[in-house]
Amino acid sequence: MDKLTAAKVFVDIAQSGSFTATSDRLEMSRPMVTRYVEAMEKWLNVRLLHRTTRKVTLTSAGVGCLKEVELWLEQAEALLELSDKSEELSGSVRVATSMSFGFSQLVPALQEFMSIHPKVYVDIDLQDSVADLTERQIDLAIRIASNPDPSLIGKPIALCKSQLVASPTYLATRDKLVEPKQLIEHRCLGYKNFQRHVWHLTEGEQQQSVDVECKLTANEATALLHAALCNGGVAIQPDYLVNKYLKSGELESVLPEWKPAELTVYALYSSRKHLSPTVRALIDYLQQYFEDNPP
Repeated sequence: MDKLTAAKVFVDIAQSGSFTATSDRLEMSRPMVTRYVEAMEKWLNVRLLHRTTRKVTLTSAGVGCLKEVELWLEQAEALLELSDKSEELSGSVRVATSMSFGFSQLVPALQEFMSIHPKVYVDIDLQDSVADLTERQIDLAIRIASNPDPSLIGKPIALCKSQLVASPTYLATRDKLVEPKQLIEHRCLGYKNFQRHVWHLTEGEQQQSVDVECKLTANEATALLHAALCNGGVAIQPDYLVNKYLKSGELESVLPEWKPAELTVYALYSSRKHLSPTVRALIDYLQQYFEDNPP
């Protein structure tokens, strides 16, 4: 049996703790996963895994072998990459991103990348969380944040500017906003990340933080955008989502001189190990794409 594949199966089971999960993640039958593990144990002449009906854990020998097997895998894949004379990228990449950034920014970028590399397949996972990239088989996560998850490796690929917006119909029912502290008198639409919603706004060298009340919250910017369009109140929205609605008059800028902090768009991945040439190329491509086409 192929020792490289057997090593990948062993490392994946060590991460997933489940033969079934590894079978799903590697798109391999459950019996084949078992055969590869048995082959690894035969080649190394040690028992690598404790198997019970509930879970799979590493034996002490398995723990001792894991780092060495991971290092061997990394070296083997590097050698395979060097020996591949073809410059044509291929294979599948699973990319996670938010719905708002995905449909408005990432999809156009990916279409161009895939037209350049026709043997590349991309699967987009629309979830607004960076947790468990390995468990969910995510090769690359595109996230907008002030600070990326420290457990992941992050490469900045773009900046994201935002602004306060509301519908003309909503604003017509309220006194004109002239300073940030008046926001406490308004219905505000909040991103569901903290129990308190403190909006930090800057005008030149001036800064104000306003503790607003958000009766409607959501974990995705698109939902808050449509709430604003439906006269729901004031929302902080990324420029890339609201510019067309500002041009059409469906939304208006609120306190346009006062700006939320700029955030960074990161390409995040769980480890430099086993990062395929296709994923590396996609990261570099996205950085250049958003440099030429700012969000």
